[in-house]
Amino acid sequence: MHALKSFLVRLTAVLWAVLQPLGAWGVFAIAGIDAAILGMPLDAVVAGYVYVHPARFWLYTLMAAVGSALGSLVVYAIGYKMGELVLEKRLGNEKFERMRLKFEEHKFIALMVPAIMPPPFPFKVFALSAAVFEMHFSHYMLAIFSGRVVRFLILSVLVIVFGPHVVQMVGPVLRAHLVWVLVFLDLALIVGLAVWLRLRRKQA
Repeated sequence: MHALKSFLVRLTAVLWAVLQPLGAWGVFAIAGIDAAILGMPLDAVVAGYVYVHPARFWLYTLMAAVGSALGSLVVYAIGYKMGELVLEKRLGNEKFERMRLKFEEHKFIALMVPAIMPPPFPFKVFALSAAVFEMHFSHYMLAIFSGRVVRFLILSVLVIVFGPHVVQMVGPVLRAHLVWVLVFLDLALIVGLAVWLRLRRKQA
């Protein structure tokens, strides 16, 4: 565990040295790679940018959210073409059916909420599920973008208040400020649900 933590610290330092000159485009690039291919220390990268330029936190939040949404197109393509067998094999029949039920009842919320959660939450499983269960493409993109905006806004506020080391102590910080975090998430869910219902009405 210590070796893994040390490796991630070194990897973050290398990425920061490479991406820092790129500005917000560096955030966009690493978010796309993180969503599409490999898990990257995206939170640490975003935290570094926000700490250096706190007034631009909105820009970094939006670029990370857009990068994540566009990178997730790879997962959507895989899930849409051949994801059902992969997903059912990974989850098992019982969990697979529970996941199907979630997406049948509340597709938008079922993807937006996982998009808010920080690692090591298995977000790609939910993104793959959304594609397998034929979530509308525009709703898929909007759910991921909305969830990521909420996630990186929370991270940005925590970094501005507590400093970049909040990435390592996010668990204790969330527990200490759980009420405010839950209020923020509740508001985000209400907004997300309102958007989803409006889209459904238009579709109907």
